[in-house]
Amino acid sequence: MRDPVFVLVRPQMGENIGAAARAMWNFGLDRMRIVAPRDGWPNPKAVAMASGAGRLLGEAAIVEDLPQALGDTQFVFATTARQRDLTKPVFTPEAAMARALDLSKAGQHVAVLFGPERAGLENADIARANALISVPVNPEFPSLNLAQCVLLTAYEWRRQSTETVGEVLELAGTEVATALEVEKLAEHYEARLDDAGFFFPPEKAEGMRITLRNLWSRMPMTRADVQILHGILRQMVRWKERG
Repeated sequence: MRDPVFVLVRPQMGENIGAAARAMWNFGLDRMRIVAPRDGWPNPKAVAMASGAGRLLGEAAIVEDLPQALGDTQFVFATTARQRDLTKPVFTPEAAMARALDLSKAGQHVAVLFGPERAGLENADIARANALISVPVNPEFPSLNLAQCVLLTAYEWRRQSTETVGEVLELAGTEVATALEVEKLAEHYEARLDDAGFFFPPEKAEGMRITLRNLWSRMPMTRADVQILHGILRQMVRWKERG
């Protein structure tokens, strides 16, 4: 399986080319082709902006026209921010990269086109694409910076092509508390609260105990949390006894 190649078509500013390279490498993509860069090549401003992703620029293919850039590809997406008078399927970045992954797994070479900063891709460029990618942006301000568009697309490729857990719990050197540890904590608090006359009046005491137990069970506590809560209660009791 080959990662998609990102094709920058007639990019205007070296800074944007460098930022696009940096965005690609953030998400593990390193295959860039540049079509007729306005300010020539190599471009020191691009290298400076790329920061640690300068290798992508050094290995990028610099070509004179779009047909050269797409010669070995088999499926082409074109990014666009506006409606075109061309009949083509239109994907969100998420759906496009899911399709790109399927195509790549099937052995096809996928390319994604990004247009110049001022006006985007021309219809002549779009006509060479098999499908479009349209980002669901604010319709009153639809223009995306070149590097921003590259970043969104590269992120979706990474999200589709790697196993990423939606949520993880950083335990910071501790472990999730066991049911027994939570039970002992609940007993500790109930005993001390009982001594303090908290469970009053008697006819409401059982319901109050259940509510308190439910509170502990709802809290995703670690062993460190349990220990500090024990410690707080012990210190409060010592302080009371000293007083």
